[in-house]
Amino acid sequence: MNTTESEVSPNQIAAFFDLDGTLLPAPSLEWRFIAYLLSQDEISADHMICWLGHWAKTFPRNPRAAANANKYYLAGLRESLVGDWADSVEPGSIAMLTGGVAGIVWHLAQQHRVFIVSGTLATLARVLATRISPDIKVIATDLEVSRGLWTGQLAGEHIHGKTKQRVIRDCEARLKLRLDLSYAYGNESADVPMLESVGYPQVVNPGARLRRIARKRSWPIRHWIAHNESALESAHSLTEREAR
Repeated sequence: MNTTESEVSPNQIAAFFDLDGTLLPAPSLEWRFIAYLLSQDEISADHMICWLGHWAKTFPRNPRAAANANKYYLAGLRESLVGDWADSVEPGSIAMLTGGVAGIVWHLAQQHRVFIVSGTLATLARVLATRISPDIKVIATDLEVSRGLWTGQLAGEHIHGKTKQRVIRDCEARLKLRLDLSYAYGNESADVPMLESVGYPQVVNPGARLRRIARKRSWPIRHWIAHNESALESAHSLTEREAR
C-alpha cells in the first residue's frame, strides 16, 4: 500500500532551490564577489592570465564547463576574503526574488528540509543562506584550500546539471527523504535534472528553452520579482516565530 502524504514526517519532505536566477537576480553571487575583489585590488593581472589560460584549454571540450568550473582567478587568494566581503555587504544592498524568500519561509514553516543547490562557490552561498535562515543547508561548489589560500582547483565536483540530481538523490538516501513529495525550484534548462528528481518541480522566471520544457511537461511556471534585503530580515523573523 502506498504511503500517503499525511503519514509522512514533514522532515522527510525537502525543498531544493537553485540560487542564481532563482533566488537571486543577476548579477550572479560569484560576479558580485569578483566585483568586490576587483574593488579591493585583490585580483591581479597574473590571476587573470592564469584564469584565461586554463579557460582556453578547456573551452573547446566543454564551453559551459570552462566558464562555470574555472576558478583559477582565485588561485593564491585568501579564503578569509569571503568573510571580508560579507562584512562589506550593507543591509538592503542585496536584492532577492521575493517569491523565493516567501517559498523558503513557507517550507520552513511546514518543517520541510530546505536546501540551496548551486554551482556557485559554497562559501558565498552560505553567507546568503544564513541571511535568510540558519536552517538552510547549502550544497554548492567547494574550492580546494591550502594553508588558508585557494589553489584555484575544485574540491570535488562542480554542482551543475546532472550533478545536482545526483546530490539530491544522495540526500534522499542519507536523510530518508521522500522525493516524490518534495519540491525543486530552478530557472534554466540545466536545472531540468534537478526538477525531474522531485514530485513537485517549480520553474522560476524561465528562459525560452526551459519554458518550452515546462509547458510540455505541465510544470508550474512562477514569475518572481526582486526586492531589497529588508525582505530577508522579515523572512528571518517570520521563520523564528514559526519555529516557536
